[in-house]
Amino acid sequence: MAPQREWFEKDYYKVLGVSDSATKAEITKAYRKLARESHPDQHPGDTAAEDRFKEISAAYDVLGDDAKRKEYDEVRRMGPLGGMGGGRGGGGQPGGFRFEDASDLGDLFGGLFNRGRGGGGGGGRTRRGTGPQRGADLQSELHLTFEDAVSGVTTAVHLTSEAACSRCSGNGAEPGTTPLVCTNCGGRGVLDDNQGFFSFSQPCPTCQGRGTIVETPCTNCRGSGIEHRPREVKVRVPAGVQDGQRIRLKGRGGPGRNGGPPGDLHVIVHVGPHRLFGRSGDDLTLTVPVTFAEAALGADIEVPTLDEPVKIRVPAGTKSGKVFRVGGKGVSRNGKTGSLLVTIEVAVPAKLSRDERKAIEALASLETESPRKHLGV
Repeated sequence: MAPQREWFEKDYYKVLGVSDSATKAEITKAYRKLARESHPDQHPGDTAAEDRFKEISAAYDVLGDDAKRKEYDEVRRMGPLGGMGGGRGGGGQPGGFRFEDASDLGDLFGGLFNRGRGGGGGGGRTRRGTGPQRGADLQSELHLTFEDAVSGVTTAVHLTSEAACSRCSGNGAEPGTTPLVCTNCGGRGVLDDNQGFFSFSQPCPTCQGRGTIVETPCTNCRGSGIEHRPREVKVRVPAGVQDGQRIRLKGRGGPGRNGGPPGDLHVIVHVGPHRLFGRSGDDLTLTVPVTFAEAALGADIEVPTLDEPVKIRVPAGTKSGKVFRVGGKGVSRNGKTGSLLVTIEVAVPAKLSRDERKAIEALASLETESPRKHLGV
């Protein structure tokens, strides 16, 4: 396997927070811990966390594979110029390289990193694709009602993006014709040049790295296999989805290039508020007003739920702010159902009738002890 450019730039041991002598078990343990902490589902909308997750995954892809790790360690030990003779007459190690001038060095690393060389001074360099390339991950937003988020729903998101050409099905060839395998690279899209320890590759100049040649390009996409159009993607939203949660639809993102797989579509869910209920995890919350008489004397009161109303017992002497739990009336998710948390609020009338005022005054006259006595006032 040829060394990747990132191997010279990234210290994967540092990324995972382990030493270069760490065992495979220690590397796996460190990766799992960091992956959980930085997973995009734990940080909706946080691009920094998403980038961190990708960096952690790239590090584990190398260090978690014994063969890749061995080669990575060798590359780090030698460095980008390790084992290469430095200039004319350089001693060089067995299998090393000798450069006659600076242009040789530029050609070498241009091939190593799969870069095309631009104008003078190294400017204008662009990355050229080689072979199949995975499509881009896309992001869309979905707005749900409170009820749909709790119960789950199958709906659709609409987006305008790149998609596989509807005329040629993404192969770039006019219907009735097919792309031909490039005979120069055998369909690989790259040509290899083995130079001792390193294996350099560059895009095939015949097929421009695609691996295939389209003799009769599609008239709709002009041979690219890609078109920009609106599309509808169905989304199955699981019951209990929360506001800000990310749903990943595998393979529904941007189309792949040169026969590569499509990317993923990430749908960010936005849940609207309910006129009565709030939500805390898998529990629903509800504030229920009661009269002073119901709170003082006790009462059986009826409270709403997302389906049928239920009755709860308010004991005599219940204070405002008391919370009652009604099991099984919350949000159902992953085989478990939360509760309905009912907060009692003693309602104080803004206006009193003459008879109500007389009754309350009579009650006040019977009170012998201030409720603020413990305050010392």
